Amino acid sequence: MSINIAIDGPAGAGKSTIAKAAAKALGYIYVDTGALYRSVAYYVMLRGKDVNNRSAVEILLQDIVPELKYIDGEQHVFVNGEDVTGKIRTPEVSMATSVVSAIPRVRDFLFNLQQKIAVENNVIMDGRDIGTVVLPNADLKIFLTASPEARAERRYKELSQKGNAPAYEQVLSDIIKRDREDSTRKIAPLKQAEDAVLLDTTDMTLEEATETIIGMIAKVRK
Repeated sequence: MSINIAIDGPAGAGKSTIAKAAAKALGYIYVDTGALYRSVAYYVMLRGKDVNNRSAVEILLQDIVPELKYIDGEQHVFVNGEDVTGKIRTPEVSMATSVVSAIPRVRDFLFNLQQKIAVENNVIMDGRDIGTVVLPNADLKIFLTASPEARAERRYKELSQKGNAPAYEQVLSDIIKRDREDSTRKIAPLKQAEDAVLLDTTDMTLEEATETIIGMIAKVRK
Protein backbone atom coordinates (compact mmCIF):
# COMPACT_ATOMS: atom_id res chain seq x y z
CA MET A 1 0.00 0.00 0.00
CA SER A 2 1.39 3.38 -0.99
CA ILE A 3 2.33 6.12 1.48
CA ASN A 4 0.98 9.58 0.67
CA ILE A 5 2.38 12.81 2.10
CA ALA A 6 0.46 16.06 1.51
CA ILE A 7 2.21 19.42 1.74
CA ASP A 8 0.12 22.57 1.39
CA GLY A 9 0.95 26.22 1.81
CA PRO A 10 1.06 29.66 0.22
CA ALA A 11 3.13 30.75 -2.77
CA GLY A 12 6.86 31.02 -2.15
CA ALA A 13 6.88 28.93 1.03
CA GLY A 14 9.43 26.56 -0.48
CA LYS A 15 7.00 23.68 -0.91
CA SER A 16 8.36 22.49 -4.25
CA THR A 17 12.03 22.72 -3.29
CA ILE A 18 11.54 21.04 0.08
CA ALA A 19 9.14 18.36 -1.17
CA LYS A 20 11.43 17.54 -4.08
CA ALA A 21 14.48 17.17 -1.82
CA ALA A 22 12.60 15.06 0.73
CA ALA A 23 11.19 12.80 -1.99
CA LYS A 24 14.63 12.27 -3.48
CA ALA A 25 16.10 11.40 -0.07
CA LEU A 26 13.32 8.90 0.66
CA GLY A 27 12.94 7.41 -2.81
CA TYR A 28 9.39 8.74 -3.21
CA ILE A 29 7.76 10.25 -6.28
CA TYR A 30 7.48 14.03 -6.04
CA VAL A 31 4.26 15.45 -7.49
CA ASP A 32 4.21 19.19 -8.06
CA THR A 33 0.49 19.78 -8.56
CA GLY A 34 1.12 23.49 -9.01
CA ALA A 35 3.10 22.65 -12.13
CA LEU A 36 0.06 20.94 -13.59
CA TYR A 37 -2.07 24.03 -13.02
CA ARG A 38 0.74 26.16 -14.42
CA SER A 39 0.77 24.00 -17.53
CA VAL A 40 -2.92 24.75 -18.11
CA ALA A 41 -2.38 28.49 -17.58
CA TYR A 42 0.62 28.42 -19.90
CA TYR A 43 -1.37 26.69 -22.63
CA VAL A 44 -4.25 29.16 -22.35
CA MET A 45 -1.80 32.05 -22.69
CA LEU A 46 0.01 30.29 -25.54
CA ARG A 47 -3.27 30.08 -27.43
CA GLY A 48 -3.80 33.80 -26.91
CA LYS A 49 -6.87 33.42 -24.70
CA ASP A 50 -7.81 35.46 -21.63
CA VAL A 51 -7.49 33.34 -18.47
CA ASN A 52 -10.36 35.35 -16.99
CA ASN A 53 -12.67 34.05 -19.74
CA ARG A 54 -13.86 30.88 -18.04
CA SER A 55 -15.66 29.44 -21.06
CA ALA A 56 -12.60 29.94 -23.27
CA VAL A 57 -10.40 28.14 -20.73
CA GLU A 58 -12.87 25.27 -20.40
CA ILE A 59 -13.03 24.79 -24.17
CA LEU A 60 -9.23 24.51 -24.34
CA LEU A 61 -9.19 21.67 -21.80
CA GLN A 62 -10.21 19.27 -24.56
CA ASP A 63 -6.99 20.11 -26.43
CA ILE A 64 -4.44 19.92 -23.64
CA VAL A 65 -2.54 16.84 -22.48
CA PRO A 66 -0.44 17.67 -19.38
CA GLU A 67 2.08 15.08 -18.20
CA LEU A 68 4.63 14.69 -15.46
CA LYS A 69 7.70 12.72 -16.52
CA TYR A 70 10.77 11.85 -14.49
CA ILE A 71 14.01 12.26 -16.41
CA ASP A 72 17.25 11.40 -14.60
CA GLY A 73 15.34 11.66 -11.33
CA GLU A 74 14.01 15.14 -12.06
CA GLN A 75 10.38 16.04 -12.71
CA HIS A 76 9.65 17.57 -16.11
CA VAL A 77 6.32 19.04 -17.14
CA PHE A 78 5.07 18.37 -20.65
CA VAL A 79 2.16 19.92 -22.51
CA ASN A 80 1.09 18.09 -25.65
CA GLY A 81 4.52 16.54 -25.93
CA GLU A 82 6.50 19.76 -25.35
CA ASP A 83 8.76 20.09 -22.31
CA VAL A 84 7.58 23.35 -20.73
CA THR A 85 9.35 22.93 -17.38
CA GLY A 86 11.26 26.19 -17.70
CA LYS A 87 8.48 28.15 -19.38
CA ILE A 88 5.86 27.83 -16.64
CA ARG A 89 7.84 29.57 -13.89
CA THR A 90 7.43 33.19 -14.99
CA PRO A 91 5.58 35.79 -12.87
CA GLU A 92 2.98 36.11 -15.64
CA VAL A 93 2.20 32.39 -15.58
CA SER A 94 2.12 32.46 -11.77
CA MET A 95 -0.63 35.07 -11.71
CA ALA A 96 -2.57 33.35 -14.50
CA THR A 97 -2.34 30.08 -12.58
CA SER A 98 -4.14 31.57 -9.60
CA VAL A 99 -7.02 32.45 -11.92
CA VAL A 100 -7.35 29.16 -13.80
CA SER A 101 -6.93 27.06 -10.64
CA ALA A 102 -10.16 28.58 -9.29
CA ILE A 103 -12.16 27.16 -12.21
CA PRO A 104 -14.02 23.99 -11.11
CA ARG A 105 -13.67 22.21 -14.46
CA VAL A 106 -9.90 22.77 -14.44
CA ARG A 107 -9.67 21.24 -10.98
CA ASP A 108 -11.81 18.28 -12.03
CA PHE A 109 -9.68 17.88 -15.14
CA LEU A 110 -6.49 17.47 -13.08
CA PHE A 111 -7.98 15.74 -10.02
CA ASN A 112 -8.05 12.20 -11.44
CA LEU A 113 -4.47 12.45 -12.72
CA GLN A 114 -3.22 13.47 -9.28
CA GLN A 115 -5.08 10.70 -7.45
CA LYS A 116 -3.95 8.05 -9.94
CA ILE A 117 -0.30 8.93 -9.30
CA ALA A 118 -0.87 8.78 -5.52
CA VAL A 119 -2.56 5.37 -5.63
CA GLU A 120 0.23 3.83 -7.67
CA ASN A 121 3.25 5.31 -5.85
CA ASN A 122 4.69 6.49 -2.55
CA VAL A 123 4.36 10.23 -3.11
CA ILE A 124 5.04 13.62 -1.64
CA MET A 125 2.50 15.90 -3.25
CA ASP A 126 2.44 19.65 -2.78
CA GLY A 127 -0.10 22.30 -3.67
CA ARG A 128 -2.84 24.44 -2.15
CA ASP A 129 -5.55 21.87 -1.37
CA ILE A 130 -3.80 18.50 -1.22
CA GLY A 131 -4.61 17.69 2.39
CA THR A 132 -8.12 19.15 2.22
CA VAL A 133 -9.30 17.94 -1.20
CA VAL A 134 -6.92 15.83 -3.30
CA LEU A 135 -5.54 13.50 -0.60
CA PRO A 136 -7.89 13.88 2.39
CA ASN A 137 -6.68 10.53 3.76
CA ALA A 138 -2.97 11.24 3.39
CA ASP A 139 -0.72 9.50 5.91
CA LEU A 140 0.80 12.86 6.86
CA LYS A 141 -0.37 16.40 6.15
CA ILE A 142 1.92 19.39 6.51
CA PHE A 143 0.99 23.06 6.13
CA LEU A 144 4.20 24.83 5.16
CA THR A 145 4.31 28.58 5.50
CA ALA A 146 6.55 31.61 6.12
CA SER A 147 6.08 35.35 6.37
CA PRO A 148 5.25 37.18 3.10
CA GLU A 149 8.55 39.04 3.34
CA ALA A 150 10.58 35.84 3.70
CA ARG A 151 8.74 34.22 0.82
CA ALA A 152 9.21 37.29 -1.38
CA GLU A 153 12.94 37.31 -0.65
CA ARG A 154 13.27 33.64 -1.62
CA ARG A 155 11.25 34.11 -4.82
CA TYR A 156 13.25 37.25 -5.70
CA LYS A 157 16.55 35.37 -5.35
CA GLU A 158 15.19 32.50 -7.45
CA LEU A 159 14.11 34.84 -10.24
CA SER A 160 17.37 36.81 -10.04
CA GLN A 161 19.36 33.65 -10.69
CA LYS A 162 17.35 33.22 -13.89
CA GLY A 163 18.06 36.79 -14.91
CA ASN A 164 14.47 38.01 -15.12
CA ALA A 165 13.63 39.30 -11.66
CA PRO A 166 11.29 42.27 -11.18
CA ALA A 167 11.89 44.56 -8.21
CA TYR A 168 11.62 42.95 -4.76
CA GLU A 169 8.68 45.23 -3.95
CA GLN A 170 6.81 43.89 -6.97
CA VAL A 171 7.52 40.29 -5.96
CA LEU A 172 6.19 41.00 -2.46
CA SER A 173 3.11 42.68 -3.87
CA ASP A 174 2.45 39.71 -6.15
CA ILE A 175 2.78 37.26 -3.27
CA ILE A 176 0.37 39.21 -1.06
CA LYS A 177 -2.11 39.39 -3.95
CA ARG A 178 -1.71 35.66 -4.66
CA ASP A 179 -2.28 34.86 -0.97
CA ARG A 180 -5.51 36.85 -0.99
CA GLU A 181 -6.78 35.23 -4.19
CA ASP A 182 -5.84 31.70 -3.13
CA SER A 183 -7.36 31.95 0.34
CA THR A 184 -10.63 33.64 -0.69
CA ARG A 185 -11.56 31.71 -3.83
CA LYS A 186 -14.80 29.75 -3.61
CA ILE A 187 -13.42 26.49 -4.98
CA ALA A 188 -10.84 24.65 -2.84
CA PRO A 189 -9.38 27.73 -1.10
CA LEU A 190 -5.96 27.60 0.48
CA LYS A 191 -6.36 26.60 4.10
CA GLN A 192 -4.73 24.35 6.66
CA ALA A 193 -6.38 20.95 7.06
CA GLU A 194 -7.58 20.34 10.61
CA ASP A 195 -5.21 17.40 11.01
CA ALA A 196 -2.21 19.03 9.33
CA VAL A 197 1.03 19.87 11.12
CA LEU A 198 1.94 23.56 10.85
CA LEU A 199 5.56 24.24 9.91
CA ASP A 200 6.66 27.89 9.74
CA THR A 201 9.97 28.18 7.90
CA THR A 202 10.44 31.95 8.22
CA ASP A 203 13.58 31.50 10.33
CA MET A 204 14.67 28.18 8.81
CA THR A 205 16.91 27.41 5.87
CA LEU A 206 15.48 25.18 3.17
CA GLU A 207 17.88 22.46 4.33
CA GLU A 208 16.61 22.68 7.92
CA ALA A 209 13.00 22.57 6.76
CA THR A 210 13.73 19.56 4.55
CA GLU A 211 15.37 17.63 7.38
CA THR A 212 12.44 18.44 9.65
CA ILE A 213 9.95 17.06 7.14
CA ILE A 214 12.05 13.96 6.48
CA GLY A 215 11.97 13.33 10.24
CA MET A 216 8.18 13.64 10.27
CA ILE A 217 7.82 11.20 7.39
CA ALA A 218 10.21 8.73 9.02
CA LYS A 219 7.81 8.45 11.97
CA VAL A 220 4.93 7.69 9.59
CA ARG A 221 6.87 4.92 7.86
CA LYS A 222 7.53 3.02 11.10
